[in-house]
Amino acid sequence: MIEIETILHAAQPATVAVAWYDLHTNREFFSRADESFYPASTFKVGVMMEAFHRASQGLLNLEDKIPVVNSFTSAADGSSFSIQAEDDSDTTLYEKIGGQETLRGIIHLMIARSSNLGTNILVERLGAQQIQAYLRQLGVEGVHILRGVYDVRAYAQGIANSASARGLMHMMQAIADGKAAASQEMIEILFEQEFNEGIPARLPKSARVAHKTGWMDDLYHDCGIIFPEKRKPYLLAVMTTGFKHETDAHACVASISETIYKAL
Repeated sequence: MIEIETILHAAQPATVAVAWYDLHTNREFFSRADESFYPASTFKVGVMMEAFHRASQGLLNLEDKIPVVNSFTSAADGSSFSIQAEDDSDTTLYEKIGGQETLRGIIHLMIARSSNLGTNILVERLGAQQIQAYLRQLGVEGVHILRGVYDVRAYAQGIANSASARGLMHMMQAIADGKAAASQEMIEILFEQEFNEGIPARLPKSARVAHKTGWMDDLYHDCGIIFPEKRKPYLLAVMTTGFKHETDAHACVASISETIYKAL
């Protein structure tokens, strides 16, 4: 699409990757879609997918309450580490440390408010390898989940999650197509995303967006399933790095999203 190419050119020297696929018409657009990025919080969708998968097998009850802790095992050497509330977009779960919360409640905070504490609790319980294995079972390539967040020792050893725009799009497609367990329940949680500066920002309210953002330093990403009225949804993943100001990254993603919506 020429309009998107114009947006990508104007974004330079920032790097922007795009993966778009329309489930209604089979139209698609890819630009730098297989380049690897640090995924920031977008990988949390994969964590949610494995939790619902495990529940569908009767191995978890999402209504069960589990301990809220802030001590996790490093993927680097098995040592313990904690994370700080000031580094988290959600602080409400920290108030429950030493108490309990339902698995479903933790999943909701991980997606809707991007809780890092909730993410690490779930990764510790589910296992990064098992989360990764389920994505592979679903045919999702290009998303690599090796650990939770703020595992400083693992980061120092180069143990890091990664993803491509195409990989994030395929992850969302597994949900949109109903291949992933409890897909409709996960879509409802993704609808409750509280950070909406990217894909939904310039779309009409009639277009519902089930999505997950991720940001860190000069990275900003957004991936989701967009439901326009009276048609099948489409998938969009945009990954960015190198914008000097976060608001510029937001505007770029919003502009790409708006351009695709108008082209439908």
